[in-house]
Amino acid sequence: MLPVITLKKGRGAMLTVENKPQWSPNDVDLYLFHEGTLYEGYKVFGAHFDQVEGKDGFRFTVWAPNALSVSVVGDFNDWDTGTHVMTRIKQSGVWTSFIKGIGIGERYKYAIKTPSGTVVLKADPYAIYAETRPNTASLTFRTDQYLWKDSKWMKKREKRDDYHQPLAIYECHLGSWKKKEDGKLFTYRELADELVDYVVENDFTHIELMPIMEHPYDRSWGYQITGYFAPTSRFGSPEDFMYFVDTCHARGIGVILDWTPAHFCRDTHGLGKFDGTPLYEPNDPKLADRPQWGTYNFDFSKNEVVSFLISNARYWMDVYHVEGFRIDAVSSMIYLNHNGDLPLDVKNKFGGYENLEAIDFIKKLNEAVFSRYPSALMIAEEATDYPMVSGPTDAGGLGFNYKWNMGWVHDILRYMKLDPSDRRYHHNLITFSMLYAYSENFILSFSHDELVYGKRSLLNKMPGDEWQRFANLRVLYGYFMTHPGKKLLFMGSEFAQFDEWKDLEQLDWKLLDFPTHKAFHHYSVAFNHFYQETSCLWRLDHEGEGFEWIDADNSNQSIISFIRKGKRKGDYCIVVCNFTPTVYHKFKLGVPANGNYLEMFNSDAEAFGGSGQCNREPLASIDEPYHNQPHSVEITVPPLGISVLMKETKKRKLSEPYDQV
Repeated sequence: MLPVITLKKGRGAMLTVENKPQWSPNDVDLYLFHEGTLYEGYKVFGAHFDQVEGKDGFRFTVWAPNALSVSVVGDFNDWDTGTHVMTRIKQSGVWTSFIKGIGIGERYKYAIKTPSGTVVLKADPYAIYAETRPNTASLTFRTDQYLWKDSKWMKKREKRDDYHQPLAIYECHLGSWKKKEDGKLFTYRELADELVDYVVENDFTHIELMPIMEHPYDRSWGYQITGYFAPTSRFGSPEDFMYFVDTCHARGIGVILDWTPAHFCRDTHGLGKFDGTPLYEPNDPKLADRPQWGTYNFDFSKNEVVSFLISNARYWMDVYHVEGFRIDAVSSMIYLNHNGDLPLDVKNKFGGYENLEAIDFIKKLNEAVFSRYPSALMIAEEATDYPMVSGPTDAGGLGFNYKWNMGWVHDILRYMKLDPSDRRYHHNLITFSMLYAYSENFILSFSHDELVYGKRSLLNKMPGDEWQRFANLRVLYGYFMTHPGKKLLFMGSEFAQFDEWKDLEQLDWKLLDFPTHKAFHHYSVAFNHFYQETSCLWRLDHEGEGFEWIDADNSNQSIISFIRKGKRKGDYCIVVCNFTPTVYHKFKLGVPANGNYLEMFNSDAEAFGGSGQCNREPLASIDEPYHNQPHSVEITVPPLGISVLMKETKKRKLSEPYDQV
């Protein structure tokens, strides 16, 4: 007798045949899952509260195609593998059961009998909550009880055009941003006050959280995951994290999550050899192993894995209202031998080194996200010259809308480490980026990757005595904020953290008691404010007409000057960066129009810790062409400093000194 399938609100199908499970995925769900297009699989798989025949309970569904049997075990049945045996749905490899009487917060795992006859206990791949480390069980929970208050934000977000808006991202590791006096971690709700207030006060637009998906080992920083659908319980419950995001939105802050679809944790309770065989990872161990990180690669050739991952991305946006993702290790996904960490030289079926299945997955992922959330942020951490990473898929691109500009970061940091007297010989390091600045939609990122493992903090990379190091850091930050591209800064860099990031300790907040660090913090906040208020610094970030060199070739003095332009006529600013400690008075500079020019920002202001070599009075232009510009002005160029000029207008006056912001 065949089962009669009745759909109920798209959540599953009621099987009415005797001795069949009462709840299971319907035929459409299964078809889409095996096709790789079940983008809301989180509604089908995992543990979901329901009522069957008037009885409350939870429906459990899991994919384990090679298992001989699967059962749900937990405290509710004394972890007995014979009490709640699941039923396999046809030949789908999907197992399901409904267990009445189970409430919220019950610990559970799947007891899977493998083809070899052994039984392994696995956490639920789709679990929405997990025990706090070192315990590893999944927990039943409901995410439909929280009352969101961000409807205005969500409606406004639908129309947001990030390409032509300021984007200043604060990258944060929740476990080490700040800790309580007893060393304990702040909760999501406590961070909703502490962290969100701080981000608002520092004039950032977004928070990017290093992975908060459940992970067993603190020092993996969240990049080796066992629970892709569960916000880590280190900081509280799923509802607590919802409150955190809701608070961010109430304060005008977007939330970006780091996400790692390239590889996953090998821990026994995780995805590895889930049903006793390679399931989420490739069958070939040479392709499955990621020796560099001690993890398994995802197998993008399996449609069910594609459904799992895309559903995961949609889940965080659907359920937690996040704005998007910074996708980790994209290079290791699109190239089979990236970093040379695989045991053999692996090629695709055409003899190339691209991972064709991973590339197809990335395109499908971005299409699935943008089809539902056109304003999403999909940011690739991609370190190679692979073309069109942020290009549309229908034009042959990968479909991201942003890519980290890692080339610029490496070049500028290499340059800034040099003694200023040697910088003239490496001038191309600060100008080369403009040759490719518009090949992708770039984000300039001073991320945690640049500040760990002996790489030193940004301040500690700078040469010279204490004054010069802070001055170098100010001009570096100024160039960072005025160069085309959106911005990302790792926590602590805003107040010139002296030591590199220490992931087991909180940031060195006591540094703010020192005048030099306090002054730099004032500088970074003031520049963030100036950046957001100055449309020409972001309006045409990704369009070539938004930038013009005034002088890119002054290697002898290590000075560069350029124009950043906005959309409207007359909306522009002139930027002068001096990478040596020499002050230049009456420095001749070409300008595009006649009139008075006002210095709107100067990193050498005394309030920022500088020497005060500023241009406090309006600078009258001279009718003498210079630097291929029709007019010129004479300015004081600050030592190891940046000066930003704007043409005086009726509305633009020096009514509020930049160092008082």
